[in-house]
Amino acid sequence: HFLIKNSSVLSLILFLSSCVPQAKLETEQEKRKICETDLTAAKKGLMDAENSLTELRSKHTDIEKQFYGLQKDTAIVGTTYRNLTQRYDKLNQVNEQLLTQLSKMTQNAASENTSLMGKLNMTQEELQKKQDELKKIQIDLELKKSTLDELQSELDKRATRIKELEDVLKKKDQAINDLKKKVSDALVGFEGNGLTISQKNGKIYVSIDESLLFASGSTKVEAKGVEAIKKLAKVLEQNADINIMVEGHTDDQPMNGSGEIKDNWDLSVMRATSVTKIILKGTTIDPKRISSAGRGEFFPLDAAKTAPARKKNRRTEIILSPKLDELLKVLESN
Repeated sequence: HFLIKNSSVLSLILFLSSCVPQAKLETEQEKRKICETDLTAAKKGLMDAENSLTELRSKHTDIEKQFYGLQKDTAIVGTTYRNLTQRYDKLNQVNEQLLTQLSKMTQNAASENTSLMGKLNMTQEELQKKQDELKKIQIDLELKKSTLDELQSELDKRATRIKELEDVLKKKDQAINDLKKKVSDALVGFEGNGLTISQKNGKIYVSIDESLLFASGSTKVEAKGVEAIKKLAKVLEQNADINIMVEGHTDDQPMNGSGEIKDNWDLSVMRATSVTKIILKGTTIDPKRISSAGRGEFFPLDAAKTAPARKKNRRTEIILSPKLDELLKVLESN
């Protein structure tokens, strides 16, 4: 009977030892495997629990050995049993706490995963918007590049035209410089003696004082003036690409005449016409190249109301300018 009792106690102890929720623990361990890497701490706790169970089994084996060695000492066995039961209860309580923590962590992980998925979806939407915007910008850039290429092509064409114009202008400037030298060489005996030659605005101005050309109030050119004009006409005859403007200028003293010359307008026009006729007489100069104009007293060189100033203003100007046909052709082609 005593052996039966001892055997029953042993069976009870073995039964209690086998009651550790191993299947449930394994199930929870499988659940832990599904959790994300942020559940590492919980997994470690479960592993610690398994180690504790392993340790408990080891101690149980030791107790079992002691039980077989101490079968007669039921009091010690009972005390050991109670201790084991308490430790099991505590271990079971710890295990329940761990399971609860694991469940909470799993829920938190699921919630966090949902939040992250939401953020990911939002990020993907924003990324798609950025990609759409980038495509629009790229299309706009391609259009602008196309426009820029067209503008560059137009700029290249304009640069070519500008170069052509510059070449024409250089030729014109060179022609003016050459012409000025030819005129100066032809009028070497007159320049500085009532005749001046100047270059401005791409034109040559031959200014002849009244004293070299006309008697006071007269429109007939004096012999010395005729000589100077004829020498100039030879140069103009040899340079057919030069246009000629003859301008008559007077001082501001009114004529108040009653004959053919009534005022300064008449005097300036007639003097310009007289000089023009001398330029054309006996030459092959095309009359279409030459123009005559009277300026009266309205373009003085010196506005002072003095005798020297008035003498300076009484003059005839022969203005020479190159024909712009070549330049006009370039402009028309543009």
